[in-house]
Amino acid sequence: MDAGEHSLTGRISRGSPNGAPILLTGATGYVGGRLLKALERSGRRVRCLARRPESLRAVAADTTEIVLGDVLDPDSLIPAMEGIHTAYYMVHSMGSSGSFEEQDRTAARNFAHAARAAGVRGIIYLGGLGRDDESLSPHLRSRQEVGRILRETGLPVLEFRASIVIGSGSLSFEMIRALVEKLPVMITPRWVGSLAQPIAVEDLVAYLTEALELQTSEYRVFEIGGADSVSYADIMREYARSRDLRIRMIPVPVLTPYLSSLWLGLVTPLYARIGRKLIESIVHATVVHDDAALRVFGVRPMGIERAIRRALENEDEAFAATRWSDALSSAGAQPSWAGVRFGSRLVDSRSARVSAPPARAFAPIRRIGGETGWYAWNGLWKLRGFLDLLVGGVGLRRGRPRPDSLHIGDPVDFWRVEAYDEGRLLRLAAEMRLPGRAWLQFEVVEEGEGSTIRQTALFDPVGLLGRLYWYSLYPVHQLVFSGMLRNIVRTAERSGFVCR
Repeated sequence: MDAGEHSLTGRISRGSPNGAPILLTGATGYVGGRLLKALERSGRRVRCLARRPESLRAVAADTTEIVLGDVLDPDSLIPAMEGIHTAYYMVHSMGSSGSFEEQDRTAARNFAHAARAAGVRGIIYLGGLGRDDESLSPHLRSRQEVGRILRETGLPVLEFRASIVIGSGSLSFEMIRALVEKLPVMITPRWVGSLAQPIAVEDLVAYLTEALELQTSEYRVFEIGGADSVSYADIMREYARSRDLRIRMIPVPVLTPYLSSLWLGLVTPLYARIGRKLIESIVHATVVHDDAALRVFGVRPMGIERAIRRALENEDEAFAATRWSDALSSAGAQPSWAGVRFGSRLVDSRSARVSAPPARAFAPIRRIGGETGWYAWNGLWKLRGFLDLLVGGVGLRRGRPRPDSLHIGDPVDFWRVEAYDEGRLLRLAAEMRLPGRAWLQFEVVEEGEGSTIRQTALFDPVGLLGRLYWYSLYPVHQLVFSGMLRNIVRTAERSGFVCR
């Protein structure tokens, strides 16, 4: 069982009598979304406060109540607090364009006063690490000020102060990923030497859920972090090792947070505004000085090596479970050039209607490769196989074991069957020599009197070379994959084609 799940599953909290509901704010955020799933798995009654309830209805369990409300609108908090036992405060305004400090103050006061008026037992709040005696960045100073404002009402407040969060999709992890993957040589400012105590998102969620077990008399400020105190340079090196990449860092004496944020905006997914606020916080050490959390809670946080490995493994699991039709749709009607992104992966997806039932539409897919070939531009496929042989790869010489059936694990030329569901799904994992990992997936879905075939090419590039490979071959891939899908459709619609 993962660290984020080990504490509460199947139990009823001492501090939640009669199954009283728990209020969760920030459920559309990164940590809040993970916490929501953990609370739902534990069987607790959860009520989510959301400015846009429709954004949560698609991901929340049927048992979760979603109410319209905004922490900046005091009146909207009154019905949300009704009957609540414990409230999670997971709100901050770092991404706002105005004065996020003043917004944070107003939101915290509104929330705390509404909670006190409704008789809420206590508040659990997630803030940020940093010594009170330091000249903190505006972001860290605001996070700690919010904790003080929540406590000023007299309500018991359990405040976690955490270092950066490591998990696929977290702001800090995505910044580190983008830097390492895109810049084999980095000019590094002084902030990369700042110490942090990164915490895996699974361990952070475990702390947040175990907090429901505490009596309010035990509420206090708890500093939490992972098992290792490391610099940001150390984190980047560890990520590079996990991806078999080499990086070189060239330190420079001065590079202001403003200039660093503009630089980050060019090479990472971060907005320059958020990047600047993040870097202003990074220059301060965020390490644990009080280890009380290790004595009070049962969580034993993992170190940086395992945290990065778990982030990549969890991304692989989510990747395998994702429908690429959904991924493409989420990018909007006009996806970005060369596909949409999923974590570090690039996704190029297309679909076509077939006037045939799913079994017949899937039949040519089942026969792909080997003597059948790839339905379009077979000369280019043979050339790719020959080039693969020249660099020590498997080429096309393996063919496939059977011409008309497939099983998981079967070789198909320089691919291998990774997932197979007869009449519905085929996913091939590439075994040719590549600067990254690649997959080719086919899905068949029944629609009306016919079917839809979705073909998806996926690539997980390693470093700058991997991205150069993808983008340089993208026009060729468009030609080959479009022709392949077109001819699969024609073959499926051809009368008399044998299907099983």
